[in-house]
Amino acid sequence: MLRSWTLRQQPPLVAQLRWLHSSSRSSGAQEESTSTTPSDEPSKWTPDSIRTGLIARKRGMTSIWNDQGVRVPVTVLQLENCQVTANIRTVRRNHTEYHAVQVAATDRPAKTATRQMLGHFRKAGVAPKRIVKEFPVTPDAHVPVGTTLSALHFVPGQYVDVVANSIGKGFQGVMKRWGYHGLAASHGVSVSHRSAGSTGQHQDPGRVWPGKKMAGRMGNKRITTQNLAVVRVDTNLDLIFVRGPVPGVDDAHVLIRDAKKRMTAMSSANQAKGLYEKVLPKGVDDLPFPAGTPEMAKGLPTIIEAPAYRKSPFIPPV
Repeated sequence: MLRSWTLRQQPPLVAQLRWLHSSSRSSGAQEESTSTTPSDEPSKWTPDSIRTGLIARKRGMTSIWNDQGVRVPVTVLQLENCQVTANIRTVRRNHTEYHAVQVAATDRPAKTATRQMLGHFRKAGVAPKRIVKEFPVTPDAHVPVGTTLSALHFVPGQYVDVVANSIGKGFQGVMKRWGYHGLAASHGVSVSHRSAGSTGQHQDPGRVWPGKKMAGRMGNKRITTQNLAVVRVDTNLDLIFVRGPVPGVDDAHVLIRDAKKRMTAMSSANQAKGLYEKVLPKGVDDLPFPAGTPEMAKGLPTIIEAPAYRKSPFIPPV
């Protein structure tokens, strides 16, 4: 029977994550450099740090109920053997540096992959993957190559951005595509109820302005849904439950990363109060930095839920 666990009933999740992370890093199994002293601790997450994201599959939507009996619509995202395949560091022409972590997910047969990618995966020590993406990070957030990422990478209670291709709607008119009001559906209008109406001018300027909202293909574009709350994490099945809908069809690959605007807004608000370090949502003390791994999840319950806030589920004030 799966266990349910809330942040209010148990010791802070962050303290356990930090202890597990430090113990796993001290083992030196995937260290890039050996520690000089046993008391060395991993790099600490700061408000300016940017972690890598994850590649997941959208499994569909469902509903869950919190301890207050409030129904919460959630989207289920599942990780499929998401692993780190490379760390990227590039020096630009203006002498600034670009840092990124390359992540791959969803195993595939070796015979269906190209030889170039087979060599790349062999060098990283991972199985061939179907999708490879890179996430920009700060220099202190590189992850050892070959590390397997867990659903625990995102702490319940925090906010994430989900990026995916939206569902294609085909060629649509202006009312469906742009929300036009349409023409009058009563006297004086003949077979033009859903048309766009006038699109140009007479003599000046005598043309249609570029960017005019007109009928055309709708959907099938890269969409980012921002500030979705992480409601629940299942480390056994590598499931991430986020509140609300995310773009894409079921079983499509989506990219999950820490919410950018929410972090910026919280840091700006707390900086005015002199609390620049406290930029995480209420109930979340820290993040598993630089990444959450299955080794960290072994010492924690299978299911971890975010606490309920007031009458509005899982939406604490900024």
